[in-house]
Amino acid sequence: MPETPGQASTRRSRGRPRDPEADETIMKAALELFVERGLEGANFERIAKRAGVAKVTVYRRWSSKEELLTQAIEHARTLVPEEEVWSTADLTARPADERLIDSWVRTFGDARFRAILAQLIGSSLAQPSLLDTYREQYIRPRRRLIHSTLEQARRDGRLAADADIDTVIDMVVGAAMYRMLLDSNASDDPDSTGRYLTAVLKQADRLLRPPAEEEPA
Repeated sequence: MPETPGQASTRRSRGRPRDPEADETIMKAALELFVERGLEGANFERIAKRAGVAKVTVYRRWSSKEELLTQAIEHARTLVPEEEVWSTADLTARPADERLIDSWVRTFGDARFRAILAQLIGSSLAQPSLLDTYREQYIRPRRRLIHSTLEQARRDGRLAADADIDTVIDMVVGAAMYRMLLDSNASDDPDSTGRYLTAVLKQADRLLRPPAEEEPA
């Protein structure tokens, strides 16, 4: 009978404790190979060789290269710690939507993340499993957090009262991905990226705001 994910996880956790340094080395090697060779080229044998470990060491930690790469991609992200970005408990902090822009700037401004995202998108048609895994484990949970953040901005009057928040998210993230992957004139300067994303967010709000709510020029 095939193992369930829980059984596989339990099996891999037995024996000696995992070495965090070995995990880091393996994940780094996996990302390097993914960027260089794509999903097909980032197999366990090449990853183990690049990391300088036995292949069995990789197999004991991850059940598939999709699982390894998903964890490695998340580990490499340079987002502001979530408790700082998403928390609304500190009433003296900057508005939630401004902290959200900071999060996006740090993510989309990371050259490694841009290269990884390009490979994710490039491999999505021929081999959708990695993007599917990443979407389920990380994109959807974070989208819920972003949705909550923009809901707070709406309650604070910083977003149109009846704005379609999912559409706002799509517009801002879509514009950021275009700028990051396709616009050769885009600047890597964080301040420039921040101003651009802020302008996109404001324009999205303006386009979705009913005429009666338009702000005076």
